[in-house]
Amino acid sequence: MKQSVLTRYRVMAYVTAVMLLVLSTCMVFKYGFGKGEDITFVVSQAHGLLYMIYLVFAFDLGQKARWPFGKLLWILVSGSIPFAAFFVEPKVVAEVKPLIAADEDEDAQDASTSLSKV
Repeated sequence: MKQSVLTRYRVMAYVTAVMLLVLSTCMVFKYGFGKGEDITFVVSQAHGLLYMIYLVFAFDLGQKARWPFGKLLWILVSGSIPFAAFFVEPKVVAEVKPLIAADEDEDAQDASTSLSKV
């Protein structure tokens, strides 16, 4: 697995989490104070689009990390629970970094083996 797979997941996890907090704030203003209906619509549409991108990147990471379905589902859902992504993302990084390092070591060994054959 490449580092870029983890990086794009991390970026979208944080972007989605921040947008969800902004959306939650907008919803409080819309339904609590009767203000900001237009901005709430715009933020909800943006969050929905970004969440779909997050789902694609998280699913890709989960497939490459070979996570069981329950774990993958929890990570996918964490993008829709306020503050959850801020707790889930560091755990995902801690779990995936060794997989990336192992793949890089394997690639380095393959490269040195192919060079020695020449």
